Amino acid sequence: MGYLLQLLPEKHIAINLDVKSKRRVFDQAGLMFEKSLKIGRNHIFQAFLEREQMGSTALGNGVAIPHGRLENLQKSTGAFIRTQNPIPFEAPDNRPVSMFFFLLVPAKATELHLQILSELAQLFSSAEVHKLIGKSNDLAELCKVFSNWEEYA
Repeated sequence: MGYLLQLLPEKHIAINLDVKSKRRVFDQAGLMFEKSLKIGRNHIFQAFLEREQMGSTALGNGVAIPHGRLENLQKSTGAFIRTQNPIPFEAPDNRPVSMFFFLLVPAKATELHLQILSELAQLFSSAEVHKLIGKSNDLAELCKVFSNWEEYA
């Protein structure tokens, strides 16, 4: 546990983003990563889209964890976007999604990738953590919740 502390810098958090489609939220995540990773957002967008075509990354309850692998990435990184309005996302509960945790991992980081996804699933399954992340408008507080989510669960 504790991988999220290294994954999510405050500059990778956007709240109340006004987007209306899956493609737009993927594009916004790509732009966010492009600025910090110096990797073209189209390459990042494509990694998310390819994974999504294999099956929806929505967990249900308004949450999705789009993720992708990149050959030239040195270490795993994440971003969190909460949209102003929920977006249709083929979730298992058929509910739209407003909370997105984007994850990029190096192409060969299989075990770490699975550990991070497992931790994210646990985080979002906590009703208290889900509520805090869904309501807070304070970036520092969101970073704290993601970094120490087990304290709130």
